[in-house]
Amino acid sequence: MTLKLGVWANPIDSAGRDYIIEAERLGVDIAWVPEAWAYDAMTQLGALAAVTEKIRLGSAIAQIGTRTPAMLSMTAMTLQQMSAGRFVLGLGTSGPQIMEGFHGVEFDRPIARTRETIEIVRLASRGERLAYHGEIYQLPLPGGECKAIRPRGEPAHIPVYVASLGPANLRLTGAAGDGWIGNSFFCETADVFFDEIRAGADSAGRSLSDVDLTVSVGVEFTDDVDAAARRHADGFAFTFGAMGSKDSNFYNNAFAKQGWGDDVAAVQSLWLAGDRAGAAARVPAEIGLGQNLIGPPAEIKRRLRQYRDCGINSLRIGPIGETLDAQVDGLGQLMDLLLEVNAEPARAELARTDSDQQ
Repeated sequence: MTLKLGVWANPIDSAGRDYIIEAERLGVDIAWVPEAWAYDAMTQLGALAAVTEKIRLGSAIAQIGTRTPAMLSMTAMTLQQMSAGRFVLGLGTSGPQIMEGFHGVEFDRPIARTRETIEIVRLASRGERLAYHGEIYQLPLPGGECKAIRPRGEPAHIPVYVASLGPANLRLTGAAGDGWIGNSFFCETADVFFDEIRAGADSAGRSLSDVDLTVSVGVEFTDDVDAAARRHADGFAFTFGAMGSKDSNFYNNAFAKQGWGDDVAAVQSLWLAGDRAGAAARVPAEIGLGQNLIGPPAEIKRRLRQYRDCGINSLRIGPIGETLDAQVDGLGQLMDLLLEVNAEPARAELARTDSDQQ
């Protein structure tokens, strides 16, 4: 199996766009543009479509509920045309803090809303009339004089990737998604996620291999592994303490299911008590190591091999360094290591070869 590389993109200025131009030159597979509470993803993806030719362009994530499914369909079809077929629609429900606190949209029935949004986007992208009767969305609205409308845009295949962490959403990803935008992932506990995605795929007559599995990692080339692990671990204090409410934090739940429940609870308690430094110090350094590629080239190569062999198809990485030159150099170094790893037989392939020879 070949491991691919994606990069987080921030093309809000010329330096951000230049980085993606360089990433394309180096052979990076896809650029992912986030959408949190700063800049929208779709405008930036349009800017990237104009200055690139080969690299795929994905939203990670377009927040479900902030656009109607029809509006989301129009935007996706527009970007697919502008990019000559390189657009990937990454969707996610976000969480109550963003949806209700920032957008003023009720965080309600997220799984059903995701499923129906995907189904409506696919209706539109096939050029079919938007006649849909779901639990949440009714097209056209009943009781009026309207008829279902066929989109006027050119039909185009829109790959849909789903950001999911909880069991029900992971199963939906397996049943309906072209790809998984994964997070909070450790290779050693991959089956916490894969088992649910596989179950969803099985229920729809598919297999796990039909879903493009991507996860996010940070990268730091260094000989001082302990210090780097500590720095990266510190950053998770915000994730555990502030990325959700005390009783509803999807990241905390995902870490807890992989054996970090006591640690996550302790960090959250310190954070909510106002002890930010104590919360950061309480995050185990092993989390910083397990969630990132940290170390000299040989160690990073070993970890790349680990992701490939556990079944991940693609990594999403942030910039390596502060300046554009440093980021391009770091990305080039990582791509060289990735090519070396992909030239090696995977562990599963070695096992089959050994079996055949016996």
